[in-house]
Amino acid sequence: MLELVNLSFKVNDDGNKKEILNDVSLTLEDGKFLVITGPNGGGKSTLAKLIMGIEKPTGGKILWNGTDITNMSITERAELGIGYAFQQPPRFKGLTVRDLLSLAHGSTLPEDQCCTYLTNVGLCSKDYLNREVDATLSGGEIKRIEIATIMARNVDLAIYDEPEAGIDLWSFNMLIESFKNISAKQKQSMIIISHQERIMKIADEIAIIANGTVKKKGAVDEVFPLLMEEFNNVCNFR
Repeated sequence: MLELVNLSFKVNDDGNKKEILNDVSLTLEDGKFLVITGPNGGGKSTLAKLIMGIEKPTGGKILWNGTDITNMSITERAELGIGYAFQQPPRFKGLTVRDLLSLAHGSTLPEDQCCTYLTNVGLCSKDYLNREVDATLSGGEIKRIEIATIMARNVDLAIYDEPEAGIDLWSFNMLIESFKNISAKQKQSMIIISHQERIMKIADEIAIIANGTVKKKGAVDEVFPLLMEEFNNVCNFR
C-alpha cells in the first residue's frame, strides 16, 4: 500500500519560495488503479516524481507497505518494486530494444516474451526488437518502448506520466487494453497521470489535483461524472 502523508513541495523562484504541492494526503491500496488528473501546472507530474524519488519533498512523508521511503533513493525504491515511465524517456545509443527489455526484466527474455511486450504497446516486434534505443526512434516510439520495459519489470507499483502523449490512436487502443489486462489479471498497483477520458474510465479511482492540493479522490463512478459536469459548465459558459 502507498500512503502519502501531508506531502509538500516548494522550490526557489528568483529568491521566493514557490509552493508546488501543499499538504497532499492520499492512499493507494494494493492492486488498485488510480488516475491522477487535473489542470496543467497543478502538481500532478511533481507528485509522481516525489513518489519515485526523482524529487524530494520539503514536507510530509511517503510510506510504501508500511516503510518510510521519503528519503530513499530512486534505486532503493526500484528495488522495492516501484517503477516509473517518464513523459520524455531517455535514449540509450548502442543498446537494442531487446537488451533493454531483458535489463528491465532482470534476466534474458526469450524472443516471444519480448514480442508480447512490444505488441502490447502497439509496436511490431520484428521492426523493433533489434533496433537501438537511440535518436532514430520517434518520441512516440521511445515512449511505447519505455512503457514495455515497465511491463517487463513486473513491478508492484507502476507510475505512468501521461502515457498517451505522442502516441497514435491505434497504439493508444493497444495501451488501453494492456492497462485493462494488468488491472484485471495482476495484483500490480498503478498510478497514471492522464487527461484521457478512456484511461479514467478503466481505473478504480480518480484523484483530482489542482493548485497543489487534492480537490477530490474517490471511485470512478463517483468522481468522473463531476469532471464531466465541470467540463460541460466551462463549455456552456464559453
